[in-house]
Amino acid sequence: MIELNYRDARPIYEQIKDGLRKLMLSSVIRQDEKLPSVRELASQLAINPNTIQKAYRELEQEGYIYTVSGRGSFAAPFTDINSGRLKKLLNQFDEAVIELLYMKKDPKELQQRIVQLQQGGAGYDRSY
Repeated sequence: MIELNYRDARPIYEQIKDGLRKLMLSSVIRQDEKLPSVRELASQLAINPNTIQKAYRELEQEGYIYTVSGRGSFAAPFTDINSGRLKKLLNQFDEAVIELLYMKKDPKELQQRIVQLQQGGAGYDRSY
């Protein structure tokens, strides 16, 4: 499900957030599907439950999950993802495109890459 890389410079809770986010965006975890409890996921990953709680709290603030008291956390509909997260992603996209253009990447090649990613990313090396 989620793999942690202890050599990664990012904190563990960030890696958990990214892992869960990817699982939701790729529909491995579907809308309204119950997520593992904090204790259950902490046990699976052999880490402190507070780390999982922090990841869940931030995912909830970003609109990726919602919590039902006494029942647990669930994957939220994509319409609930807040505009703050969208703005952050668009800023990261803008910065990446500006840098790629500075590196003389052809804008048409970048457009084609976006189209291929939209179509499922077939044939694209994402480690680029």
